[in-house]
Amino acid sequence: MKSLAKDTAIYGMSSIVGRFLNYMLVPLYTRVLDPGEYGVVTNLYGYVALILVILTFGMETTFFRFANKEGERPDTVFTTSFAFVGTLAAIFLALVTLFVGPIGGMINYQDHHDYILMMAVVVAIDVVQAIPFCYLRFRKQALKFASLKMLFILLNIGLNLLYFVALGIRDVAYVFILNLVCSGLVTFGFIPELRRMKWQFDGQLLRRMLSYTWPLFVLGIAGILNQTADKIIFPLVYPDQVEGKALLGIYGGCVKIAMIMAMITQAFRYAYEPIVFAQSKEKDKNETYALGMKYFIIFTLLAFLAVMAYLPVLQNIVGPEYRVGMRVVPIVMAAEIMMGVYFNLSFWYKLIDKTIYGAWFSLAGCAVLFAVNLIFIPTHNYMACAWGGFAGYGTAMVLSYIVGQKKNPIPYPMKDIAIYVLITLLFFGIMTYLPQEWPLLVRLGLNTVLLLLFAAHIVYHDLPLKNLPVVGKYFRR
Repeated sequence: MKSLAKDTAIYGMSSIVGRFLNYMLVPLYTRVLDPGEYGVVTNLYGYVALILVILTFGMETTFFRFANKEGERPDTVFTTSFAFVGTLAAIFLALVTLFVGPIGGMINYQDHHDYILMMAVVVAIDVVQAIPFCYLRFRKQALKFASLKMLFILLNIGLNLLYFVALGIRDVAYVFILNLVCSGLVTFGFIPELRRMKWQFDGQLLRRMLSYTWPLFVLGIAGILNQTADKIIFPLVYPDQVEGKALLGIYGGCVKIAMIMAMITQAFRYAYEPIVFAQSKEKDKNETYALGMKYFIIFTLLAFLAVMAYLPVLQNIVGPEYRVGMRVVPIVMAAEIMMGVYFNLSFWYKLIDKTIYGAWFSLAGCAVLFAVNLIFIPTHNYMACAWGGFAGYGTAMVLSYIVGQKKNPIPYPMKDIAIYVLITLLFFGIMTYLPQEWPLLVRLGLNTVLLLLFAAHIVYHDLPLKNLPVVGKYFRR
């Protein structure tokens, strides 16, 4: 747990501070781009996220599994994985270049082949970087991992401020151009690791890895569709294409505020995944997994209430035209919590090499999400996107828990978790239904009191101050 806390802090600081800095781009984009232009950004990055999962082919988790297996050489696992995903990236880039015309017509960007080509190069670079980033996590080089992630973000922010603010450029194409430049520069940071590596490709190892990873690939596709399908589907099924892109822009801008939950989940995953696989041989592993789940839920619920408490202020992150969509924020945040719980539940089948279960659970969730989006987007616009993600993640989470407790039971403290969930719902209800005619400072003050009460409950029941590092010594006196 101490190792998890330390690594989560490092990954979390790079992720949370980085995303916070990246939020500088949200007020920028939502003020220099109209909702229709920002809808283009939201739509294309939805495709990027999906293609990244396809091309990495589940090899990130597979790398950890095989690098920790007895008898396997981590360097060979790395070079074999790297060669595989690198080949997929090269094939993808060649195909997009050859068929950019038909692709543009199919996704309604027939007049902007340049957008498609730039995003294809960004995808190829990110795919090539994926396994080296995993290797840094495997080697417990959290600081270098965090530094490279921060380098990308700082470069991206700096160049965006230069072009959109200092130079006054108002062309959405520069969003993609600057992303391409920054991704390319970060690649140079991996040169020391790549030069030290003993390069060896093992075909038999790759076959074993593919046998393990293909269900993870299906799981990953279904999982990323749960996150991006709404952004891809929306312009295709909404009756008015122009209005559809504008509504998608509003949704995309407001969802950025909810992404603090994705930051926490991602930071936890970066730190937790290597520990889980390394811990798999220990006798008390199930107790460790149960404890990890409990603390994940506690602190994500705390983050949820913090965002809800100060949402009247946080809504100013986006431009005035976008704030009409703020009602999606609590729904999307709740969906992100369920996705994090689902990730925690996924280890039971990963550790017994039954990843096919994850594929089925994710496909079931994805089917629910698609159904909600296809049926309700034409009449309920972006609210259908928010509830579709909620329903999809909820379905996958519940199925994984029910089957997992039969196949590989883990003693999750369900009573404690239920108490935290009920308190969260109660406090969220109070925050939501405070009279809007009350002064803003009064509402924020009452919300702060509720937030402090929740934190006090955590400290009293599950995180005694005397057990904390550094400051704990003052409470043990």
